[in-house]
Order: sequence, then C-alpha cells, then structure tokens
Amino acid sequence: MDEMLTIQPIMSSPSRKNISSVINQFGKRLLGFIRQRVNNEADAEDILQDVWYQLTATVDTEPIEQVSSWLFKVARNKIIDSYRKKKPESLEDALTFENEDGEVNFKEILLADKNGNPETEHLRNVFWEELQNALEELPEEQRNVFIWNELEDIPFKEIAERTGVQINTLISRKRYAVLHLRQRLQTLYNEIINY
Repeated sequence: MDEMLTIQPIMSSPSRKNISSVINQFGKRLLGFIRQRVNNEADAEDILQDVWYQLTATVDTEPIEQVSSWLFKVARNKIIDSYRKKKPESLEDALTFENEDGEVNFKEILLADKNGNPETEHLRNVFWEELQNALEELPEEQRNVFIWNELEDIPFKEIAERTGVQINTLISRKRYAVLHLRQRLQTLYNEIINY
C-alpha cells in the first residue's frame, strides 16, 4: 500500500534533448511560416503545437533524415487540415470588415434604407458591379462554386453530385473565392465608410 507510484517518461533523455534542440533551432522560422498562411495568431500557435506533438510522436519510432524539410511538410499538412476543418465562409463573412468601432457589415449599408433613397440605391449598384467584377477575376472553378453555393444557395453535396468534384475541394475553392472577394471589396468598403 505504501508503494510510491512513479511514471516513467516514454521518451528517452537523448530524444528529449534532440527535440529541444530542434525547437530552439526551427521554432521561430516555423511559426513565421505558419503565420503567413493562417488568419490569426491563435491558429498559428495551435498548428505549431500540433507540429511539435507529431515530432515527439515520430522521433522515437522512425528516423527523420531531413528535419527541416520534415517540419515544414508537416506544418503545410497541418495548415491544410485546419482549413478543411473550418466551416466555409459565406458572402456575409466576406463582407464583414473590422473598423475602429467593431465589425460593420456591407449588408447593414445595403439594406439600411428601403425607401428608395438615391444614395443607398447608388451604393447597392456600385456594390453589385464591384462584386461582379471581382467574381470575373476568379478562376472559373472558384467563381462557379461561390455563385452556386452562396448566391444560388445550392448545397455542396448537390454541387459535388453535379460536377463529380469532392466536397472538400469545393469547400476549398469557395474559401479562396471568399478571400479574394474580401480583399477586393475592402477598398469599396473603405470608400463607403470614409465618405
């Protein structure tokens, strides 16, 4: 009954030292690499932790010959996995921008006045024209998925059945379209807010 319970570390002492060395050597570069490819700091740090976890799980079971290449490959895969897990963005998400007072949505501007105010009507026309121009800049596959899913409200499952393209691929294409639209419409948004 008085026996002391001890937990032995699974990883050997040399492996722990090697991992510490790898983290010190590649940590900042790897985090910078991930930050450039994700939307926020918390996601970047989560992905980096996933990379380190995979390193610790792998190091004692198989040799890693090119540590740098292996780390960046794992990071790329983790970034792709994180995008796949996320819900696809909607048009409303693409049209929501952050200002000094918080979030403001284009929808608020476009639907603010239904009494035929000429200024609001002009803003609506400019918005739809800019959206159309931005959509024309997209590759055909991204444009079609965005229009079908967002504007025509066709579910991804139905689009996949029609086109023979996997749902994950369709989600990815729509995400790229949304990111492009957000960037393109930011200028219009800034002009409207600062008018």
